Amino acid sequence: MRPARCRSLSPAAFTLVELLVVIAIIGVLVGLLLPAVQAARESARRTSCVNHLRQLGVAAQNHHDAKGGLPSGADSKAWPSTPNNAWTFYRWSSLAHLTPYLEEANALGLLDLSIPLYANTFDVTAQNKPGVAQVVPLFLCPSDLGHVVAPGFGPTNYVACSGTGAGGGTPFDTDGVFYVNSRTRLAEITDGTSHTALMSESILGSPKGTPLARDPDVDYKWSLSAPLTELFCTNTPQWNVSDPRGFAWVSGEYRCASYNHYETPNSPKPDCMGTRLAGGPQFQFSAYGWRAARSRHPGGVNVLLADGGVRLVHEEIDPVVWRALSTRAGGEVAVNE
Repeated sequence: MRPARCRSLSPAAFTLVELLVVIAIIGVLVGLLLPAVQAARESARRTSCVNHLRQLGVAAQNHHDAKGGLPSGADSKAWPSTPNNAWTFYRWSSLAHLTPYLEEANALGLLDLSIPLYANTFDVTAQNKPGVAQVVPLFLCPSDLGHVVAPGFGPTNYVACSGTGAGGGTPFDTDGVFYVNSRTRLAEITDGTSHTALMSESILGSPKGTPLARDPDVDYKWSLSAPLTELFCTNTPQWNVSDPRGFAWVSGEYRCASYNHYETPNSPKPDCMGTRLAGGPQFQFSAYGWRAARSRHPGGVNVLLADGGVRLVHEEIDPVVWRALSTRAGGEVAVNE
């Protein structure tokens, strides 16, 4: 008898149709999972951002206890060694004054706040160049770019609230908590600390040298005149091409570490900045601005309140409520959203 042939037990090969079906199924699964993974990552990044703001809130409370008030939004005073220097060249921000109360206190060790940030040559004072260049991770939101946007400066996503933006975006004696030479005490926040914005966040600008995109999220309009007007900001074709948004955490000017509630969060309107040239040294080169809170978090921005709480405020918030949230003693009743 002839021996029986062994039959192969290996399965038949995939047909082209079956292979395409498998690939399609895998593609569908990836398409379903990817948004979930991205959402989870953004949730983690937003949680980290909230924690950064909370740390700034604790530092602000500690500064208040130690100094009897919150720090100034931006310093402005005469420099005895150079009397003709513009007072506003000091410009040290609230973040610069808060660093002793943060884990980033080593950054302050490289700064001399007793002298101006800028010399009369518009250059950073020599002693302060190493400190000004420090990149402080606590001042950066993980949802944004997270890197230097102007050489020689450490950037910031976190900005101090100066109020409603009244007075053409003036930085002086505003209706918010932080302004030029402010030393606001919590007792002066009569609208209630849980109804008053202390800080929020803002998207970093495009790195210096990047082609201008005229994107309201990263670019802003600029003028060598102030106070600002709606007509000017709407009609001017001039955009800033030299100093990106948030380029320096040490500077309290509007394009750096300050903002206001003139426009609602993530406004489609571009921010508008101006410089006052007229007046004595106490006013020369003072920066005016209408700068909105902006973030890369879906739907809104994180806001640090004066009581230390952090809320995600929806970008569709009523403008009246949003402005009420920015004042320290406006007498409004702001509903936190």
